[in-house]
Amino acid sequence: MSLLVSEPAGTIAVTPPALAGLVVQAAEAVDGVQVRRGRRRLDIDVALGEANVRLELSARYGLVLPDVAREVQEQVADALVTMCGVSVGSVDVSVEEVE
Repeated sequence: MSLLVSEPAGTIAVTPPALAGLVVQAAEAVDGVQVRRGRRRLDIDVALGEANVRLELSARYGLVLPDVAREVQEQVADALVTMCGVSVGSVDVSVEEVE
């Protein structure tokens, strides 16, 4: 479902692929994190102006995984708020692989 923003001049739609791209870029901005793999899951649910995100990622060996996951949560939430003006209900992160 697209994120719709009503403005005086009309409606702005941010499509699911655009939201996914934003989430991937924000997550991968964290050092040692990779989301872009065919088998990784990324779900974004936007309802009533609130986004809930679930994503799977891999992390580089040697990183403290809970710290990396928290940083990904913060980066993704900040990107959604800043770039889309949507509130964030949750960002659930699953570290699926260490490389």
